[in-house]
Amino acid sequence: MHVFHGDIPLWLGLLVAVLTTLAMELVAILAHRYVMHGFLWSLHKSHHEPRTGRFEKNDWFGVMGAIPSIFLIFAGSLLGWGDLATWIGIGIAGYGAIYFGFHDIIVHRRIETGYVPRSAYMKRIVQAHRLHHVVQSKEGTVSFGFLWAPPIAELQRQLEANRRAGKAVIRQSPVGRGLEEDVAGS
Repeated sequence: MHVFHGDIPLWLGLLVAVLTTLAMELVAILAHRYVMHGFLWSLHKSHHEPRTGRFEKNDWFGVMGAIPSIFLIFAGSLLGWGDLATWIGIGIAGYGAIYFGFHDIIVHRRIETGYVPRSAYMKRIVQAHRLHHVVQSKEGTVSFGFLWAPPIAELQRQLEANRRAGKAVIRQSPVGRGLEEDVAGS
């Protein structure tokens, strides 16, 4: 069975989308570490500070991430670039949806659901992100992934080493949307 322009079978398109979604975690780790905590810290900093309001400067990264997805879906389906471009765009969009669900809804509670992480995986991923938010500056923090994190003990050792080396100033509690009020749960 073929979809879109018919250049690749549906099963292969789905495989490309899934592999693209998985690969996006590596893209996100690198972008978080070297772009968000690098030359675009001026945007990302808003995400590491106590604040009020519905939006923050950091939300521009979501817009930036959506652009290649929208473009590839459009180019693949309407400009004749073919199924491969469309399926890659769908995979990028899939990662964006997973990221929004995990990071913005579950961790930072931009939409309150009442969800409480119970599985070992979800507890680790949420705690790793909270450890990321205990560092006051762009340097010295840990855990740049959103769907994968090293073991918590390893992150704690790394944070302590960064603190001792003067790379990180560590807060008592993580700071950022939805984190201040639920530190005890971490």
